[in-house]
Amino acid sequence: RAAPSSKMMENKVFLSFTFYSTILILKMYVVAIITGQVRLRKKAFANPEDALRNGGLQYCREDPDVERCRRAHRNDMENIFPFLFLGAIYSMLDPSPTVARIHFFIFCMGRIVHTVAYLLRLKAPTRSVAYSVAQLPCFSMALQILLATTPYW
Repeated sequence: RAAPSSKMMENKVFLSFTFYSTILILKMYVVAIITGQVRLRKKAFANPEDALRNGGLQYCREDPDVERCRRAHRNDMENIFPFLFLGAIYSMLDPSPTVARIHFFIFCMGRIVHTVAYLLRLKAPTRSVAYSVAQLPCFSMALQILLATTPYW
């Protein structure tokens, strides 16, 4: 297995960010796979060629369960992609490794709980609380980035 360069190993914050980011991206892949499995189980395909291959054009249709999976995936993209930017820049600000790890962990756990709550239809306000908790470290990182870069605007 390839070892990270020694320069990269020096930045413990970036390594922590990389770990949690990879977990989140893998989670997004899992949601995509679940979406595909729900499409197959419910016979609800977005494209005519897929419907024809799986029983006929009548299966080129929307399904509420498929749409729920798609909304969960879209919500991930709306939140995880900004986290990837913020976390990478924040990692360059030389924050405390412990504080940074807490930021990354809270975001990661919030997004996992959000997805579980979305897909399993957990009782409100579980999903919205998970969403809100995950936003806190993002706002914190954004504020720290702005404070660090304000002298250069």
